[in-house]
Order: sequence, then structure tokens, then C-alpha cells
Amino acid sequence: MFSVLFPGQGSQSVGMARELYDNFNYVKDLFNEADDTLNKSISKLIFEGPKELLDQTENTQPAIFLVSYSIFNVIKKETNIDIGKANFFAGHSLGEYSALACSSVIDFKETIRLLKIRGQAMQNAVPQNEGGMVAVLGEETKNVEEIIKSNKNNFICYLANDNSNGQVVISGKTEDINLFISKLKELNIKSIKLPVSAPFHCPLMNSATKIMEKELNQTKFSTPKNMIVSNVTAEPSNDPDNIRSLLIDQIESPVRWRESIVNMLKSGSKKFIEIGPGKILSGLVKRIDRNVELIQVNNIEDLNNLKN
Repeated sequence: MFSVLFPGQGSQSVGMARELYDNFNYVKDLFNEADDTLNKSISKLIFEGPKELLDQTENTQPAIFLVSYSIFNVIKKETNIDIGKANFFAGHSLGEYSALACSSVIDFKETIRLLKIRGQAMQNAVPQNEGGMVAVLGEETKNVEEIIKSNKNNFICYLANDNSNGQVVISGKTEDINLFISKLKELNIKSIKLPVSAPFHCPLMNSATKIMEKELNQTKFSTPKNMIVSNVTAEPSNDPDNIRSLLIDQIESPVRWRESIVNMLKSGSKKFIEIGPGKILSGLVKRIDRNVELIQVNNIEDLNNLKN
């Protein structure tokens, strides 16, 4: 029994998927289709950068999806692994859109279009650099939530990602995030300010929710070929209307990644295949259960290892 994982923002790098693009014409076709749909060369940005432009949310989201979707198709066409037999598909934040497209819930072109809008809406929800995120290291989620709750008169911050044992991400306005970091220092708790310019997965994203609600309600959702584990509930679903509703909620809700992995493990998943750029999700899963089998696929070498 295995599950498939799709990464989110932060896993991007200039040059990702170049090898696959050069070796498989159908990957080239997907990149060309993405360029046409976005009305700009996301391909050139992915392969040549600059990194600062690729790291802008409105570019990062469709770029990571395009790479993940391309890798998924290469696995389907070039290996004997029946990836469709996975127990669960799950994606981290924007990765949930990759999971949905690869499970035939949303059309490829429609997903690219939605992620461009989602990226712009999330980026514009708070003025540039007036919001941010910080990763808290080595603490349980409930302890971090207690710190926020007991200091609510000093700063307002929100749980954004419960990623793994000992990694929790917090969102808030920049001044509140800085006060929160100062409090953590007082308590001798390690933290890392993340290189993002907006506070994702919290109520500050409300304007983005309204935009995506309108867009998603006009989008055709089909029944998935696999059970999709929601970021919002950490539970699987194969009901299109429920998936749509949760995708709207996802913009402001914490990503319950740790619970999602735990629930997949409890349901019998013994192996996880991470499809997309980087190895971030595999690292998080390893923190949750070090005995689980992990496979990452993002280049030709990984593909050949998968065949063997």
C-alpha cells in the first residue's frame, strides 16, 4: 500500500524538470500548453530564472504544479508502476491542486489558470512585506498555540502549517511576527523567518478566499480516481462537492500535514512517493515516521531507480 505526495511552495528551483523536458516530447507539449494558457513563458522562467521572479507566488504556484504534473505523466508512461493504484493522493497547500489534477478532478489547463489566479490573490491579500511567516522548530503544535493564545494582547499570530513533529509554521502581520519571534527567543525556542512576502493560510487571506470561491464555484470538478486527503481536515474524500468546498476553505485554514500523514499511515500506507521538485515532503514524513519507505521522483535518475 502506498500514497503519492505533491509538494507546495518552497520546493521550486531554477532549472527544475529541464532533463524531462529535453527527453520527452509530451512534457514539452505540457510546458507549451502552460505557456499558452498563462499567456507568458513560464517555461523560460522555470529553466532560466531569475530566481526572484520564479519565487513570486503568482509564478511559483503554476510552475510547481506544471513540473509535478509533468513528472506524474512521465511515471505513468515510462514505468510499469500503476501510480493510479495509490491509496491516497495528498498535496501540501498548492500541491493539493497537483493531486486533484493528477487524479483527474480538474483539467490540466484549468488548474494552471486557477493557480495563477490563486497566486495573485494570495500575494495581493496583504500589501507587499506587511505580512510574513515563521517556522518554529522543536516544539509541539499545542505548545506553540498556547504561546500565541497567552500573548494575544501583545501580538496576533496564526497557526498556518502543522508540518511534522517539531516543525510548525506561523503567519501574521510583520510587526506581530517580529514580536512573536522575540517571545520565542525569550523562551529559548528556535525559529526561522521564511522567505515569503505574505502570511498564507490564515484569516489575513480573506480577500483571496473570496476570489477563489468565485473561481472554484465556476470550475468543473469530477470524481477523483483516488482518495484525496484534504489539507483542511487531514481526512480523505472522493466527493467532488466536498473537495471543492474544502479547497475554498484551504486558503485561510492551517495545513494539517502532520495529521494527514499520520492518518495515511494508520490506513495502511507503508510507502510514500513524492512527485515534484525537491525532497521537502519526504523530510517531513521522515520526522513523523522514520521507518516508512520514501521515494522522490524529479529527474531521469530517479525514474530509472523507480523502474528497478
